[in-house]
This record gives sequence, structure tokens and C-alpha cells, in this order.
Amino acid sequence: MTQPFLSFRAAFPFALLAGLTTIAQPVMGRVYQSVEVRGAEFIPEDDIRLTCGDLQGIDLDALQLRSVEECLMSTGVFERVSVAGQGEALVIDVTEVETRPGRIDVGVAWVSDHGLTGTLAYEQFNLIPDAFLGIKSSYNREHRSYAVNLYHKETFGPALHFGLDIAGERTSFDDQSFSTRRDLVEAYLAWTPQEDLRLEFGLGYRDHRLFDVAAIASPLLRAERGTISAPFLHFAADYTHGTEEDKQSYSVRLDQYVWNIGTGSGVAETRLDARSRFALGEKSALLVGLQGGLVAGRSDYETTVLDRAFVGGEGFRGFAPRGLGPADAGDRLGGNRYVVGSVEVRRALGVQSDNPFYGGVFMDFGSVWSLDNTLGGTIDDAAYFRNSIGLSLTFEVAKVPVSLYVATPVKQRAGDKRQVFGLSAAARF
Repeated sequence: MTQPFLSFRAAFPFALLAGLTTIAQPVMGRVYQSVEVRGAEFIPEDDIRLTCGDLQGIDLDALQLRSVEECLMSTGVFERVSVAGQGEALVIDVTEVETRPGRIDVGVAWVSDHGLTGTLAYEQFNLIPDAFLGIKSSYNREHRSYAVNLYHKETFGPALHFGLDIAGERTSFDDQSFSTRRDLVEAYLAWTPQEDLRLEFGLGYRDHRLFDVAAIASPLLRAERGTISAPFLHFAADYTHGTEEDKQSYSVRLDQYVWNIGTGSGVAETRLDARSRFALGEKSALLVGLQGGLVAGRSDYETTVLDRAFVGGEGFRGFAPRGLGPADAGDRLGGNRYVVGSVEVRRALGVQSDNPFYGGVFMDFGSVWSLDNTLGGTIDDAAYFRNSIGLSLTFEVAKVPVSLYVATPVKQRAGDKRQVFGLSAAARF
């Protein structure tokens, strides 16, 4: 695996010594309460911010600011560096030398929803100027997926970007009496009118198939098997405010899809994902999340299991993947509507072998419901509230992130499938 920033990091000791030698001189200057980095694309902002020493809260005059500029230029990875005060902030504005950093990862992951999975990932920056290419794939016996993402910044101006997504998956889960295949390609424009806000407009084509339906499967599934290939439209709005370092941060994303344009099988789908974090002192935080969706057939078209949502697993801890919602003949059918919320108090438990540990107490709640066809009322598709409680633990083992939980349903329905223990871990090589 390549390390694109190795030369920059290797220059730290020499640049740091030069910066500290200058800054350590007793001078009277301006004290800045924060240090802001602008223009960084591939080099982490924290690396740039600390290359020449911690500049926050130090008296800095004009001569010392020029010394910081020279210190950063000496690393050899910048075409231009400007260091200047703006109000209470010291702004480091850089232009990086044109490079093509990239990496290839081969990995193994365990996620409760899919089990043991092999992964392969390739990333390349500046394959063409200001463009990012990412290729990812995963494989196990029941689930296979791939994704190709190309993103070009400022294609049509400083706030208008272009992207291309190609993705697909194959599923053949043991707990389902059918198999699915989905492939899609989407070209989109992304507009960022301000730093926290991103708007997207996409046009694409999707092929999805329901096949290998067992003879003993629900009559509804047998009636829904087939293939639909058609264009679609996609609108999205994404607002993110703050980071984990702030006392409060939150994000909201809304996606609207119009599937199967030009066919008699039109479907409109809305997805909402909202998350927030509130600091509760230095070591604790309150995490709140809400996900929801609505799928609706157009012109009296009845949605299929390919359109509907499934809930459980990592998305609703305490219940198995695809473990709740409308069912018939032993088959979970998904639902046209779903809402899942989560409230968790997480606390830093300390550090062991240089690895931080975080523990949490959580409650998940929600439901999935609604079918267009209930086979004459023989399928119960009503909304039944469920909730669960549990404990979570997050840490690293040999630089491998590990997240696990134990949970138990508090309110459930007969026939719901439980999953008390969940584990997520991924190692890259």
C-alpha cells in the first residue's frame, strides 16, 4: 500500500525545528485563538496546522508569520503558502503540488448483516486534475457488491461539481426464498452554495431483478418476480454542521428518487437520514439518530420486494437483519414505510495500549409497515412499534476498528427474529 504523504511527514522534524527556533524568540505580536487551514485537498489539515509547531495562542509578528510560510514551503509539497491573520483566526492558505496519491487495500470484514466478507478497494486522486476515482467490491456467499465512483471538483465553476456512480449488488440470503440483482449507473451535478450545504441532481439507469423464487414462497413474491430496466431521477440535499470536536454537531440528508421513468411501473421513493451529537462534559456525548423512508407506486402500480425496505441488524439493534415487518409463508416482505430512531449516551472509558475505548448505553425504536397488495387482507401490514435496549463498545485491536453491541428487544411481535449480539470489524492489508 502506498503512502502518498510520506515525504511531507518526513519533513516534519526539520520544518518543526525551524519553526520553533523562530517562534521561540521573545517577541510581542498578535495572539490568535484558532488556526484555520484552507486549500488542502490531499494532505490532512491537522498535519499542515502542526507542521511548524502549535501556532494557537502564541505571540506572532509579521516576521514570524513569514518564517512559518518558509517553514511550510520547505516541505516541498506546496506551490504556494500564505499565512495571515483574519480577526481572531490565523489562516494558512496553501496550494498543493500536483500529485497523484493513491492506494490499494485488500481486506477482511465482519458485519452482522452479511457475515465474513472479503473486500478490495482502490483509490486514486488526480487521475485527471482535481478528480477522485474510487473502486470498491465485497464478496461473501450470500452478498456481493461493487461500486465505482468518479468525482471531479469545480467542473462548472467553484461551487458546481460532477460525479459518476456505478454500483450493483447480488443477494441470495439463507433467510429469504428468493434472489435479487441490482445494477445502476448515475451521473450527477453537485452544487455547494455554502460550506455546510450540498445539493445534488442526478440522472441514471437502473436494472433490478427478482429471480429464483422458491415454489413454497409467499404467493405475493411469486407474483412479483421479474425484471425492470428503466431510467430514474435523483434529487438530494445534504446539510452538515460541526464535527465531533465541537460541543454540538448534526447532519440531515434527504434523498428523492423517481424510479422507472417511461414505464407503467413508476415508483417514487423518499429517504431521510438525520443525526446529531451533543457533548455531555469532556468524556460523554449524547447521540441521536433518525432514519425513515416512504415508497409509493405511481398510477396504481404496486411496489415489489425490490422496492420495499427491510429493517433490522445494524440498523435496528436487537433484531436480526430483515427480522421484522410484514410476513407471509415464512417470508419477510419488507415495507413501503419505515422509521427507525436511536438514542445513545457514549462515554470515553480510557486508553489501553494507546487505543481509546468508548462505551455506550442505547435504545433503538421504530417499525416497518405497509404493502400495496395484502392478498385480500390475509397479510397483516399494520405499523407495530418495536424497541430495544443495549450496550455498545468501540475500540481498536492492532489498528483494526471494532464495534460490538449486546441488545435485547423490549417490545416485539410474535415472529420477529432477534439478534442479541452484533459485531463489526474490518482489517485492511
